[in-house]
Formats: sequence, structure tokens, C-alpha cells
Amino acid sequence: MDYMRLEIPARSENESFARVVVAAFAARLNPTLEELNELKTAVSEAVTNCILHAYDDADSIISIKVTAEDKTLVVEVADQGKGIEDIAKAMEPLYTDKPELERSGMGFTIMENFMDRLTVKSQKGKGTVVTMSKNFGKTDGSNH
Repeated sequence: MDYMRLEIPARSENESFARVVVAAFAARLNPTLEELNELKTAVSEAVTNCILHAYDDADSIISIKVTAEDKTLVVEVADQGKGIEDIAKAMEPLYTDKPELERSGMGFTIMENFMDRLTVKSQKGKGTVVTMSKNFGKTDGSNH
């Protein structure tokens, strides 16, 4: 199993860096362009959630761990921030706890749609871990 770890400050300019690093690591699984774009979008949403919701200051850290085994990539995005009080509510489409930022509230929905599996674990005052997995190469061309 291959893996990588990345720790970045919870600042908006690091969101694009995180998605590019994860995509570069995922390239070893030979994803399609569509799979790669879906992965990058899901990672962006997870990192953006940490930046916007986990912390009140930019000196905090977002940890990203990525593992690759066979054709499956598992991405874990973690913070040690405020935590999510009601995960089920937070995962509802259009829900946002910061309407003043004009956010769509679609982050978790996008992650669910673009990845094969999504789990969210959170503890109030201790942080949140979002784990997403994606199987690459599900269509091998034999179905066409």
C-alpha cells in the first residue's frame, strides 16, 4: 500500500495546493480525467469545509492522508477544530451554518456524489475527520 501525508495551514490559498497534491498522488492509479476531476472537487470541498468551519484562526492545521491500494484511493481530511454538533444536519443538501458567507451548503453532497464512499466523524471541540474513497477504473470498456 502506498500512502502520503500532508499538513497545511487552514488558509484558503492552500485549498488548490491540496487538491493538486492529492491528484498527483492519485495519478499512479491511472484515473480517467473525469475521475481525477471528481477527486479534486471532493478534496476541495473537504479542505474548504475545514477552512471555513473548523477554526477561527488561520494558524491551525489541516491534515490530509491518502492511501492507494489496488485501484482504490482513500482520502482522509482532518482538523482539530470546533467539531460538528449534528453531522446528519450538516450533511443535508443546502444546509450551511454560515449563510452570511453565501455558501451553497452543498459540500458534503458533492463529496458523496463524486466519491464512492464518504464517512464523517466529529467530536465537539476536538475536530472532524472526513474519509472518502474512490475506486478507479470501474468501467474497463467491456460494458460498451
